[in-house]
Amino acid sequence: MKAFKKVTTVLTASLLIAALCFGQASSKKSYVFKGKVEGVNAKEGTLKVNNEKVAGWMDPMVMDYKVDDPAVLKTIKTGDQITATVYDGDMALHKVQVAKPAAEAPKK
Repeated sequence: MKAFKKVTTVLTASLLIAALCFGQASSKKSYVFKGKVEGVNAKEGTLKVNNEKVAGWMDPMVMDYKVDDPAVLKTIKTGDQITATVYDGDMALHKVQVAKPAAEAPKK
């Protein structure tokens, strides 16, 4: 009976800790990030980006950003316009994608 109580207590505590961690991870505010790639450093796993203002998060600037998926560095090149997701308290770029160029206006 004592062993059952200990196992139940440990299991309950573990579930509580997991729930608290999950709640913190999902509560970070996300923002849409847009910018022009000024450089790719595959060795460091970073992109140098001249980013647009991200309201409520960051003013426009040129900065090196880590990326969440290093594989993206194989497809992105200098000059690409990108979009990504950024989170409060995290300076990495998540879900980086090359932005589709705006459609040209029809010529008259």
